[in-house]
Amino acid sequence: MEVVWNDVGNGSTVFPNVTTISPNVTTISPDCDTSPAFVGYIAAAVAVLCYGTNFAPVKKFETGDGMFFQWIVCSAILLSGMVLQIVRQSTFYPIVMVGGVLWETGNIMVVPIIKTIGLGLGLCIWGMVNLLSGWATGRFGLFGITKEIPDNPTMNYVGVAVAVSSAVVFSFVKSTIQPPSDSDTTEQDEDSDALVSSTFGNPNDSLYSTTSGQEDLLFNRPAKSINGLRHDSTDGTLLDRLSPNMKRLVGIVLSVISGALYGQIFTPTLYVQSNSQSYPSASKNGLDYVFACFCGIYLSSTVYFCIYALVRRNKPRVYPRVIVPGIISGIMWAAATASWFVANKILSEPVAFPIITTLPSVVASILGIFVFKEIRGRRNILILLVGFCMAGSGAVLAGFSKHGKQCHH
Repeated sequence: MEVVWNDVGNGSTVFPNVTTISPNVTTISPDCDTSPAFVGYIAAAVAVLCYGTNFAPVKKFETGDGMFFQWIVCSAILLSGMVLQIVRQSTFYPIVMVGGVLWETGNIMVVPIIKTIGLGLGLCIWGMVNLLSGWATGRFGLFGITKEIPDNPTMNYVGVAVAVSSAVVFSFVKSTIQPPSDSDTTEQDEDSDALVSSTFGNPNDSLYSTTSGQEDLLFNRPAKSINGLRHDSTDGTLLDRLSPNMKRLVGIVLSVISGALYGQIFTPTLYVQSNSQSYPSASKNGLDYVFACFCGIYLSSTVYFCIYALVRRNKPRVYPRVIVPGIISGIMWAAATASWFVANKILSEPVAFPIITTLPSVVASILGIFVFKEIRGRRNILILLVGFCMAGSGAVLAGFSKHGKQCHH
């Protein structure tokens, strides 16, 4: 495995300080992938399916405050990346790790977001910002990457607008969530509190949560389940002591930041692929950057978990029964993200982002109706049908706006 730390030969700085890079330095367009378009659509379909189902394995298990669970998931993500690296033998660009760090930093904000404004509203905000962040980066060539202009920009704009609107519609779905039974939690650590029965950090979880306006009660009442969250302790935190208005402000700000960071997971990869003068041997296959990105996710996750353990005075909330389900979820998430790398490369970000950030909600809602029996009632079904139509329409419009091959050498 070849490691390239800094191959800049023209005096330019590398991401994220890209302000000194001329927008015309690209000599090989990232559109030059030779794979047929249908491969990109297949990769997008795999990503949609895996993102929509990857947290189903942990649905019946407590995930606590999410810190231990997210570390297990990130460990499985790294293992998946290692397998792919053994197969691909790709060049390792450390700059690509920045994308993983940005994603994990956004992911770690989910818990305080849930505690301040609830999962439903938080998901709606960070989901929309995630879509817009990733789409705009590719469409307008932000951060030194090459612009990816669809054949039909108007159709692409409409598709993005409809996809964003579908996230708002899905946030109005109210579900009935059954917390894990006592038998599911008897083996947990005695010091564990702030038990969370929802699936942590999944961009589709709004369909398993409610928007009943009870968010301000989170973690302030013993042994209650609110918005799919269960808390067995009256321990207070800094967030708990904030006024309702301040909680809402903090939650909204964190949701915007989280979504913006989520949307930048692929930017360092596209930067490497776009700047052939700095990285002359950079591969055009998105799979060759997956391992480096996953390394960034795992390392940052480990650092955050260590900080969390120190803050908890070496008493982190550990839930052993979530380990195997968490590993399965991590592998599924890794498969989805690797497929997204491929879809981005073949279809472009402006096309792939609206598809992959909206359609998993459709998959997740189908599980909520037919598998978990959490979404019931005529009102909810009607809302879902409207959301399905909007999400599907946005994805179709984005897909048909695909840009043509415009390779520049």
